[in-house]
Amino acid sequence: MALHFGITFIFIEMGKGERYILFEVVWGLMILLFSACQQQLPKADVRIDRIPQLFPDYAEVTIPENIAPLNFQIQEDYDEFIACFFVEKELLFSIHSNSGKIELDMKQWKQLAAKSTGGKYSVEILARKEGRWARFQQFENRVVADRIDSYLVYRLIEPGFETWKSMGIYQRCLENFEESPIITNEVNHGGCVNCHSFRMNDPDNMLFHMRGGSGAGTVFWQEQELSKVETKTAKTLSSAVYPAWHPGGDFVAFSVNNIVQSFHALPEKQVEVLDTLSDLVLYDTRKQAISQPKQLATKELLETFPTWAPDGKTLFYCAAKALPPDQYDEIRYDLYRVAFDPESRQFGQPELMVNAADSGKSISFPRVSPDGGYLVYCQSDYGNFSIWHCESDLILLDLATKEISRPELNSAQADSYHSWSSTGRWMVFSSRRQDGLYTRSYIAFFDKVGKFHKPFLLPFKDPLFSQKFTKAFNVPELVKSKVQLDPRSFEPIRDKEATPALFR
Repeated sequence: MALHFGITFIFIEMGKGERYILFEVVWGLMILLFSACQQQLPKADVRIDRIPQLFPDYAEVTIPENIAPLNFQIQEDYDEFIACFFVEKELLFSIHSNSGKIELDMKQWKQLAAKSTGGKYSVEILARKEGRWARFQQFENRVVADRIDSYLVYRLIEPGFETWKSMGIYQRCLENFEESPIITNEVNHGGCVNCHSFRMNDPDNMLFHMRGGSGAGTVFWQEQELSKVETKTAKTLSSAVYPAWHPGGDFVAFSVNNIVQSFHALPEKQVEVLDTLSDLVLYDTRKQAISQPKQLATKELLETFPTWAPDGKTLFYCAAKALPPDQYDEIRYDLYRVAFDPESRQFGQPELMVNAADSGKSISFPRVSPDGGYLVYCQSDYGNFSIWHCESDLILLDLATKEISRPELNSAQADSYHSWSSTGRWMVFSSRRQDGLYTRSYIAFFDKVGKFHKPFLLPFKDPLFSQKFTKAFNVPELVKSKVQLDPRSFEPIRDKEATPALFR
């Protein structure tokens, strides 16, 4: 549909300044006329009383003002589409598509976000087939002024469990679609890079493990310096595994684990990852020394998955009764906490927080909110490696009231590893809800009354990207700004022998 108009120029004898004024008036009228043409929409022949099918499902979600554009694919059987974007009934712009793919440029998106921050924007889809136009029900998205940390760090890896060809730890700017590698396993001669962790969302305090090859060790990025430490000692079970930075930066709590894998014959179950032994240790980042508190390294329990309260005075972790591997489906982890004095570096006596085992459930990956008020953990039927358990859900614990609830974040597939934003208003988590195989990153708003809102898929420029990409997004971590590292940064230490940690 188009409007046709003509413009007649009348030349009048006038001064130079007057000619400029006339030109600006005429040019302004032309812009208004072109804008009016672009906003002309076809009249609908039929109204459809439902929201159209979209991928990703970007309808009725709450998003931060600084997120990248939410591009989407309209999955309806029509020949032509028009997506109309409104703020308070004002049509800001419309996007025409023959394929159903709706991609917003940054200028359009920033205009939309700026006008709707603190409120909502609505989208109305028109679709044509056989010359007739249909109008779908509008949907709304809420835009909040609570900004999300600007970068997300994750590992990209094939979703297997035995071998890999390539992997790397990458960072993605959430305000646009720019992605860059922090490290790839080409630096590590094809070995494994894993378990990246940050101190309170700080990109300048990072660690990860390099496994295999001559460059093996735990790499620390702290005070603008890289170091590599061998965390296996003669008195500990293994090298350090699951990390948790102390908020003060001087310590990291690690698990040390004897990990085995077993494989299922059932098609709905693939692999079981379990510990035969596990303890917790404390690593001093300044002295490069490891200590092992006796109350966190018992023969009766398998202690793992440490995480600190934001004040640094409490360590939460998971523990299960030690059982042989052939009883893997009876191993169930409870949630514990233990007091910690940063000055004396001493721990108190462990306290049982949530007894999940008695109810036939198992807890893994606890994470405390930045204000210390809430804790979210994964809950599955047994074991601790929830990423391989389709029944895994995210559970919310109110630390003040001890109330436990199942927020509306979960799906029929595995919802697992999660991390808080630095403000505590956002959470990113891993989910296999799309196809049951690949983990992808979802983001959810956590409001001031302790409620999670509908999660949305990490946006990509191509809305169908996640349907075509054949790697999993592993261990998503939010950080405040860009990590100032790339694969070349590690060349000075790639083959350097790791410094042995002391045991004290």
